Amino acid sequence: MSRSQRLLDLIQVLRRHRRPVAGAALADEVGVSLRTLYRDIETLKAQGAHVDGEAGVGYVLRPGFMLPPLMFSEEEIEALVLGSRWVSERADQPLGTAARNALAKIGAVLPDDLRDSLDASSLLIGPGESIAAGDTELASIRDAIRAERKLQIAYADGKGSPSRRTIWPFALAFFDRVRVVAAWCELRDGYRHFRTDRITALKSTAKRYPRRRAALLKEWRALEGVPEQ
Repeated sequence: MSRSQRLLDLIQVLRRHRRPVAGAALADEVGVSLRTLYRDIETLKAQGAHVDGEAGVGYVLRPGFMLPPLMFSEEEIEALVLGSRWVSERADQPLGTAARNALAKIGAVLPDDLRDSLDASSLLIGPGESIAAGDTELASIRDAIRAERKLQIAYADGKGSPSRRTIWPFALAFFDRVRVVAAWCELRDGYRHFRTDRITALKSTAKRYPRRRAALLKEWRALEGVPEQ
């Protein structure tokens, strides 16, 4: 394993922990000796990583450290390309454009050999069925999720029965054939899932919902048995 790859692995391990981790545990995860681990910690600090702690106490990486692009591995670049291509093909137009722009920005600062890997990636997205939901609806839903604001929707269930709801959207799931909003529904006083192609009308509001999005998402995951991603 190259030294740069080892430092990258160490950063990734540190990112997974929010509390100080003993040097011996870090060395075991990265697969190096404790002495090498201490040297690598000092190297990261010299490169600008805010690693707090010391030998015998443990180490934690403070938020905000950005990895230089040259530290992407080839598999990470393939993952970025594949994800961006999927979003470009299966998401709405604004999100697809954002994915292509992000990939272009990454490619602009990669070293030549890694840029070649990005351009020549052979991981492709197969054809899928088009999804009926309009771009404007999805953009409005994403805006409401980010701002933690209520939405008023007209909705038709699987039997075509109409209803009007005020919902607190906190997640948007993309499946091959449908997109689904996870939300708290004021009408049902509980968590509900709404297919975007069955939302017949949507109105954004200026009203913030009374709980934080992260709290709703965590509670919903626990109730639905949805694992952390």
